[in-house]
Amino acid sequence: MKIFKFGGASIKDVDGIRNVHSVLKEVGFENVLLVVSAMGKTTNALEIVVSNYFEKSPSLLASIQEVKKYHNQIAMSLFEDEEHDVFFDLNNHFADLEYFIRSNKSPNYNFVYDQIVSFGEIIATTLLSHFMNLMNIPTQWLDVRDFIKTDSNYRDAEVDWELTQKTIAKNIKKNTLNITQGFLGSDENHFTTTLGREGSDYTAAIFAYCLNAESVTIWKDVPGVMNADPRYFENATLLNQISYREAIELAFYGASVIHPKTLQPLQKKEIPLYVKSFINPTIPGTCVSKGVDLEPLLPCYIVKKNQLLLSLSSIDFSFIMEQNISDIFSLLHQYKMKVSLIQNSAISFSVCIEDKFVNFTTLKAILSKKFKVSYNENVSLYTIRHFTEEALKRIEKDKTVLLKQFSRETLQLITKEN
Repeated sequence: MKIFKFGGASIKDVDGIRNVHSVLKEVGFENVLLVVSAMGKTTNALEIVVSNYFEKSPSLLASIQEVKKYHNQIAMSLFEDEEHDVFFDLNNHFADLEYFIRSNKSPNYNFVYDQIVSFGEIIATTLLSHFMNLMNIPTQWLDVRDFIKTDSNYRDAEVDWELTQKTIAKNIKKNTLNITQGFLGSDENHFTTTLGREGSDYTAAIFAYCLNAESVTIWKDVPGVMNADPRYFENATLLNQISYREAIELAFYGASVIHPKTLQPLQKKEIPLYVKSFINPTIPGTCVSKGVDLEPLLPCYIVKKNQLLLSLSSIDFSFIMEQNISDIFSLLHQYKMKVSLIQNSAISFSVCIEDKFVNFTTLKAILSKKFKVSYNENVSLYTIRHFTEEALKRIEKDKTVLLKQFSRETLQLITKEN
């Protein structure tokens, strides 16, 4: 089988959905499993619903209506028959969403988030599946929550690989076009879980691993993996080939094209990953596989915005030793801080973190009892793989460098704009 993943940008509107059909007609759809994200900015819109729910906002119903209106308008443009089953299915999904909001008793934000936000993927795949059937491509719609089983760590769930593999191997029909949701799973009580933002790539890799797939293709609005994000860097160059090892390094440092968790299961079974353009589906794109690290060999630039540089120093000028560092990391883990860089000296310890779950204020209060705490908000972390002197000068220009760190192949800088 081949696994194809289409993200939200590829199906954000009527033209996007029609284009997915065109891509499949051009490259083939036999023995294919499609993993699909929520449409356009639906996840963001559903996050507003979650926020309104917890704030008991009078805008709650209006925010749900916005999501309904967006999807219904697309459905009405795609399906001329107002009695088509797609409208029945969409109404049922929205009824389920509204029932959850009325009946939920849990105060757990992360639990509620997963139950609500997951409707984006459920609705998108319902629409796409019905449209493919309309265009004479028979599909099998799969609820991914019946296949990918996880723990109950809502918003960042861990996969139960043994149970997931059994379920997928036993229940996937390989001779049809399967359509399922990215990003989602379910726990032992069959409550919805999510695999972290951008987790749809990971979903594709999970299915590929469990099905011993021939390949995974991530379809994007770029020609493939570039050596830099074109939004932030001019003259970005396409990388034709990347080794698993190099791709894992790039993903770890935050390259946005490939999800950090995606590559490990593919590498274990040497399943190649292609990143290709849904605008020009016949051009080769980028292949991530066993082989040379990079072709062509160029500096690769990665930037992570809205980071936080936290510096701790001992109050009594004593050394910050292994026990202190262990305690600090235990707290960073407890408060779900994503660590991107660390640096320490005899009496100080600095760490670049991402406060995804808005826990820094609480963490800072706890750390202040033991350490002198200083920090810089809204800093940028630049990482250059295979750096050169010219690449370094390019990043440092017009910025204040707060921290710089070298290793054999990698340079990292934390900067503030001047």
